[in-house]
Amino acid sequence: MILAGIVPSSLIDYPEKIAAVVFTKGCNFRCPYCQNPELVEGGEINFLSEEGFFNFLERRIGLLDGVVITGGEPTLQPDLLPFIEKVKNMGFLVKLDTNGSDPKGLQSFIGKDLVDYVAMDVKASPEEYPVTAGYGGSIEPILQSIEILKKTSVAMEFRTTVVPGLTDEEEMEKIARMIEGARVYYIQNFRSYRTLSEEFSKERSFSLHELSRFKKIAEKYVAFVGVRN
Repeated sequence: MILAGIVPSSLIDYPEKIAAVVFTKGCNFRCPYCQNPELVEGGEINFLSEEGFFNFLERRIGLLDGVVITGGEPTLQPDLLPFIEKVKNMGFLVKLDTNGSDPKGLQSFIGKDLVDYVAMDVKASPEEYPVTAGYGGSIEPILQSIEILKKTSVAMEFRTTVVPGLTDEEEMEKIARMIEGARVYYIQNFRSYRTLSEEFSKERSFSLHELSRFKKIAEKYVAFVGVRN
């Protein structure tokens, strides 16, 4: 596993749990508004060794509820499965953050009871993925992952970072239709901090009024819609 960093303890990354957050390096998307640009490109040098990470976890048994595995895109890591197995064998819950580009891997983790919570970023409507996510591949894997999570009993959420210039009410309607029937969806406000593309480094955030309008649109399609500002 190529580990790029760790947050030793977080109260906000795993709902209602105290969790460590570990970041993997490398991503197959190039979202221009990405706020972790240093994690986008892959690399062979670990910021944190696996041995160091698991030594850390040993000292946190009884203090942490779980581990959040995020990125980058964790499912790009070829040894993600044994990594998760080791975390689970230590008694920790596992939350996986993913862009949904590896539905086979996602189904495998769920089928083997290796993940307790999955958060999938739905970047855009299908036709807007090349611009919003910098992704020119097939949208089919994304749609497959959406269907997997809509059907699973595992705790889950879909989420979209809404960005001025990329997200409007028409786009929100299309995104919400993509995940129609989902249990949980969060709308996350964009923040102009260390963005991958310089173009978005000075972009504004949406107002609470604008966010509430997005929320109202999404509520036509999803059971619970929350806003993270």
